[in-house]
Amino acid sequence: MGLERSRVVAERLGLRFKVPVITVAGTNGKGSTCAMLEAILLQAGYRTGVYTSPHLVHFEERCRLRGESVSEADLLPHFEAVETARAETSLSYFEFTTLAILRCLAEAPLDVVILEVGLGGRLDTVNLIDADCAVITSIDLDHTDLLGHDRETIGREKAGIFRAGQLVVISDPMPPESVVKAATDLGCDLWRLGVDYNFAGDQLQWAWSGRGRRYAGLAYPALRGANQLLNASGVLAALTGLRTRLPVTAQAVRNGLAMVSLPGRFQIVPGQPALVLDVAHNPHSVAALTVNLDAMGFYPRTHAVLGAMADKDLATMLAKVAPLVDAWYLCDLPTPRAAHAEQLALVVAALKGPRQVPVSCFENPQQALDAAASNADPADRIVVFGSFFTVGGVLQNGMPKLSAPHLSN
Repeated sequence: MGLERSRVVAERLGLRFKVPVITVAGTNGKGSTCAMLEAILLQAGYRTGVYTSPHLVHFEERCRLRGESVSEADLLPHFEAVETARAETSLSYFEFTTLAILRCLAEAPLDVVILEVGLGGRLDTVNLIDADCAVITSIDLDHTDLLGHDRETIGREKAGIFRAGQLVVISDPMPPESVVKAATDLGCDLWRLGVDYNFAGDQLQWAWSGRGRRYAGLAYPALRGANQLLNASGVLAALTGLRTRLPVTAQAVRNGLAMVSLPGRFQIVPGQPALVLDVAHNPHSVAALTVNLDAMGFYPRTHAVLGAMADKDLATMLAKVAPLVDAWYLCDLPTPRAAHAEQLALVVAALKGPRQVPVSCFENPQQALDAAASNADPADRIVVFGSFFTVGGVLQNGMPKLSAPHLSN
C-alpha cells in the first residue's frame, strides 16, 4: 500500500479539482453520508459529482454525475487516459479505476465533488486529493491486517485525509483520541458530535443544532436504520461548516433527507415475505443490522441469506445476529477473498445457543435466496447480508419479487 504509484500517474494526468471537495472516511456509514450530502446538494441546485465504492451490480454505480450513474461511454476515455499516463507504472485495480473516475469528475462541469474513501484513509488513492472538508463516520475494527488492531491505530489511518486548516467533521459519538488529536495538531476547523453540534428526536421528528444554525421539526431520513441520525447529523455539520461556499436552504435539507435513497442499506423490499437487503459486513455494522431487525416488529421466522469474506471476524459477526435467525442459507461468492459456504457453516455450528437451527449451503446468493423464499411463509422475513457481493448477487437480475408459492392458495 502507498500513494507513490498513484501520485506519479495523477501528476501526469494533471489531476486537479476547481470546486469544493468533500471526502468521507470511516468504518461504516460512509455510503449513507455520501448519499445524504448528494441528495441535499442536488435539492439546493448544485451540480454534484460522487465517487463511492464498491458497486453492487454495475461498475458505473461508482461514479454519479448530477445524481445519475455515469455511462460506460463517458468513462472509457478516462480509462484510456490512465492507461496512457501510467506507461510503465504498475497500478492495482482500485488505483487504476479510482484515478479514472477522479479524472472523470475533475473534467465534468460540476459545483461540488463528494469522494468516499475505500479503505483506511492515509494510503487510499482518494487521499491524493486535498479536500476542503473531511468527514469521519463511525470507526470500528475492520481490515485490521492493513489498518491496525485497535481503534486508536485505525483512527490514525482514517485521519490521514485531514488537511491543515480545513474543515473536519467527526460523526462518531466516541471517536478515538488519535482522530481528535490529528485534527487539533493540524489546526483544523473541527466539528465534533456532542461538542460542536448535536441532535435530538422523538418518534415523529428530530432537530439539529450547531454553530450558528438550527434545524427543527425535521422528518427522519428516508434511509432506514438506527444509525442514520448520526450520519445525517454529520452531513448537516459539514454543510453548515461549508455554508459560505455551498449555501443550502432549510427546504433543500428537508427535501434531500426525505428523498435520499441508497440500495442495500437496510433496504426493505415490499412484498411477502418481507425482504431486507443490507451490505453489513463487519461486527459493528451487523450489530446495527441486528438492532434494526429487532425494531421491525414480530415475524414468526427469520431466514438469513449470508455470504461473507473469509478475512472478517465471522464468529463475532454471526453471534450478534444469530439469536434472531431461524434458518441459515449460506452461499459462495464470486471472489477469492470469500469464505466458502461450508466454512460459514462451521462458524454457524460453533455458535452457542439453545436452538437447533437448520443450515443449507448454496453456490451463489440467488440460489440461497430462492431456497429461503421457498421455505418462508408469507408472514416471515428474509434478510440478505454479509457483503456487497451478497446483496449484489440478488440484485443483478433486478429487484427481487418474492411470494410464498406453497401457501399462495
